[in-house]
Amino acid sequence: MNSKKKEQSDVWWQHLPLKRPLQKNKRLFWTKPWLGRRNQLGVCRTLLQELKNEDSDSFRNFLRCSPQQFLTLLNLITDKTARKATNMRSPIQPEERLAVTLRYLATGKFHHLHAHEWLTIAKDFNEKWNFPNCLGAVDGKHVVIQAPNNSGSYFYNYKNTHSVVLMAAVDASYRFIYVNVGTNARTSDGGTFQNCSLNQALECNDLNIPEPTPLPSRNKPTPYVFVADEAFPLKENITRPYPQRGGLDDSRRIFNYRLSRARRIVENAFGILCNCFRVTRAPILLSPEKVTHVVMACCALHNYLRPESFLELQETENIEINNLIPQWQGEDTTAHLRLVIFGKDTKNISQI
Repeated sequence: MNSKKKEQSDVWWQHLPLKRPLQKNKRLFWTKPWLGRRNQLGVCRTLLQELKNEDSDSFRNFLRCSPQQFLTLLNLITDKTARKATNMRSPIQPEERLAVTLRYLATGKFHHLHAHEWLTIAKDFNEKWNFPNCLGAVDGKHVVIQAPNNSGSYFYNYKNTHSVVLMAAVDASYRFIYVNVGTNARTSDGGTFQNCSLNQALECNDLNIPEPTPLPSRNKPTPYVFVADEAFPLKENITRPYPQRGGLDDSRRIFNYRLSRARRIVENAFGILCNCFRVTRAPILLSPEKVTHVVMACCALHNYLRPESFLELQETENIEINNLIPQWQGEDTTAHLRLVIFGKDTKNISQI
């Protein structure tokens, strides 16, 4: 009896109907009709054209750049972003690609500087922020991201969010001269800097930093330095404030004030970046690799937009012109896209 039941249980599944193979549904349209009318009714053909011709301020608010800056950027990238038309569909034009990219950023190789460029930065810091022999202000910023799949606590930081670190150096005019993006946020600013390419270049003396020169009204040569906060190490070319414990005499308190005044430039640059490109103000719903590219693009566009921002400030603020207009007022605007950029993987170095 038991053997008969066993035989029945072994063969019952053989009488089940075979599962029909999945059939892929036929596409009704190769391109949806409303998408085909993009060239006539799309945002680039309607709204942007109206804003460009009638309201340049709203155009700037929409894409974070003026119509003239938009055209300059478009000329720079057209050759690399243009696609060929095929029998199946027409490509998205470079103008639309650029507009979509700028709108997304708005809402939601190291290039070695030459010695004379470092001297120009140091001169600006001395004239604007009263800190001589300064090559830049260094600090890190957390860029909040959505926790990647199976990442555990790898990107978890002390602020109870998941993020990658933007390590940057800024000149006296709020422009980025070095950017490193992609390090997980579990490490501190000091640890991130210790492993970044800027620190390695400093240790190898590979930055073309000028020879030490005396401070104003002094005779002893003093090295050129980057200013940073207490999280960073004290080195020959990295300076930080005196510790507060134990009390400070007047000379050290004045030094800390001067250093803080110069170092806050990098904090201000982060604030300007986030206010202009609000994609960095909320968790970015992309993979860490794509977040790196997004932040790099924001930093490069930030540098590109700075010259005009200074000119606008001159028109609205009654400030001495020599303390406001930087050396590069009459230079080619394409030069401002030059930026020291590293991703998380230093083997893939990109220069903008």
